[in-house]
Amino acid sequence: MTTNMGKIDRILRLAVAVALFFYAFAGGIAAMGALHWVAAAAATVFAITALVGNCPAYSIFGIKTCRTG
Repeated sequence: MTTNMGKIDRILRLAVAVALFFYAFAGGIAAMGALHWVAAAAATVFAITALVGNCPAYSIFGIKTCRTG
């Protein structure tokens, strides 16, 4: 699995993941059911792809935001 995400892309994804986790668990929608789980799932996907540095959707579409050396 090759890295296809740049540093800024990874930082932004982690920031979105933190915001979604906060929204899902502390933002008052915890009792709303499905929206809570959708936000939590999206946050998990964003966090994992940011930490790994590889986005499967980028691979499918041939996008690469990291510098090639």
